[in-house]
Amino acid sequence: MAYVMVDIEADGPIPGDYSMIALGGVVVEPGLESRFRILIRPISDRFVADALAVSGFTREECFGPDFVDGATAMETFARWVKEHATPRPMFVSDNNGFDWMFVAWYFHHFIGRNPFGHSSTNLGSLYKGLVRDMKKNFKHLRETPHTHDPLDDAIGNAQAMLTILEEMQ
Repeated sequence: MAYVMVDIEADGPIPGDYSMIALGGVVVEPGLESRFRILIRPISDRFVADALAVSGFTREECFGPDFVDGATAMETFARWVKEHATPRPMFVSDNNGFDWMFVAWYFHHFIGRNPFGHSSTNLGSLYKGLVRDMKKNFKHLRETPHTHDPLDDAIGNAQAMLTILEEMQ
C-alpha cells in the first residue's frame, strides 16, 4: 500500500456549492520526493470570504492563468497518483472528513472515478490510537510549518506520519 498525504484548500464548507481551489499531495516515504500541487478554478459563484482568505488567494486570482478547470485538475492528479502511489494508493489527511469530501466529489463529478477507491485514513485518529489518548494531537511532529499551502501542509503531515510509522514498528 502507498500512503498519499493529501491537503486541500476550499472557498466554502461543501463541494459543489463551493469550490476546491488548491490541492496538494505527497507520497509518504522517506525523502518525500513524490509531490503534487495544483490550483483549481472555482466551479461556483458562491464563496465564503473568510474561507477563501485562508488560502491566501483573492477571488480574482482564482480565475487567473495559474488555475485550471476541475476536470483537468482531477485527471492530472489521477495520473500522478497512478504513477507515484503503487501498488494501491491510500488517501491520508489531517482532516479527512473535509479533504476527502472535496477530493472524492471532484473525482467522481469530473472524471467519473476515484483512484483511492472509497476509503480514507485520518492522521489524527491514527496518532490518538498509537498513544492511546483521544486528547493528544500529532501536530508537534510536523517539521514543515503549516502555511495553508496544500503542498506544504501535506509535507508537514507526511513528516509526522513517517514519525508515527517509526513509532508503530
